[in-house]
Amino acid sequence: MKNLKLIIIGVAAFIVLIILFSSAYIVSETEQVIITQFGKPVGDPVVTPGMHFKLPFIQAVNSFDKRFLEWDGDPNQVPTKDKRFIWVDTYARWRIQDALLFFQRLRDERGAQSRLDDILDGETRNAIANHDLVEVIRSTNRELQFGEIAEEVLDTEAKIKIQHGRDKITRIIIENASQRVSELGIELLDLRLKRINYVEEVQQKIYERMIAERQRIADKFRSEGQGEAAKILGDKARDLNQIESEAYRQAEQIKGKADAEATAIYARAYNQSNSSRDFYQFIKTMETYQNTLTEKDWLVLSTKGDFFKFLQKQSGR
Repeated sequence: MKNLKLIIIGVAAFIVLIILFSSAYIVSETEQVIITQFGKPVGDPVVTPGMHFKLPFIQAVNSFDKRFLEWDGDPNQVPTKDKRFIWVDTYARWRIQDALLFFQRLRDERGAQSRLDDILDGETRNAIANHDLVEVIRSTNRELQFGEIAEEVLDTEAKIKIQHGRDKITRIIIENASQRVSELGIELLDLRLKRINYVEEVQQKIYERMIAERQRIADKFRSEGQGEAAKILGDKARDLNQIESEAYRQAEQIKGKADAEATAIYARAYNQSNSSRDFYQFIKTMETYQNTLTEKDWLVLSTKGDFFKFLQKQSGR
């Protein structure tokens, strides 16, 4: 009998422990909880961290994250207002603002991600379709700093005055999407355009135009370089001719001065005494013979000429 009582007490204690563990639950600082009874929410969301209790077996605990959550959209092909087809990749941050409404509308985060795909992608597509490409790319009208090359390659679109800009378009997407997601118990914290790019067909045309622009600039630089080279070569030839002309002038002056000094020397020697004059005349005649006559030369000279005078004396001897 005593053993039976112990068994009954043990079973009762075990059942109490099971009921206690089934009724108790812990809420962490990063969670908020919705209690459901037979699949329907009961009471307000539990957001206070710590241990809480519920009806065992009948009620269930549904936990949701209180922290900021990430949404990363898939790249979509979107046409702009000026008929440019681009790939747009977006991301956003959101959180569960009303856990009860969130549970009633979406049940869990997987359902929320699916609904965010529809809402955020749709609002992004609508906003971009209502603006030109340059509005999506740029944010302000600040003066861009370009070098000489970039100014020539720069597309004319970059010179268009920005009316809205990328930041304002992003705010428009957030405002429109926030109204829709608030009905799901979600607060949209931020959204950004992660990447914008042309579709592949347009990319190829853009690359070809960029290549053509740079080839044109390269040809321009080559032409300017060739012109500068021709100018340098022309200046070189002019300076060289000028130097050669000046050198020739100075050489002729030196030659003329030397000839004048030689003539003066010849004159002084010729005007000296008869013996000196005869010796000088003899020397110069010998030099003339040496420079004009060879063994193969034949000369027909007058016997009365000065040139034949010394030859005649030599033959006489």
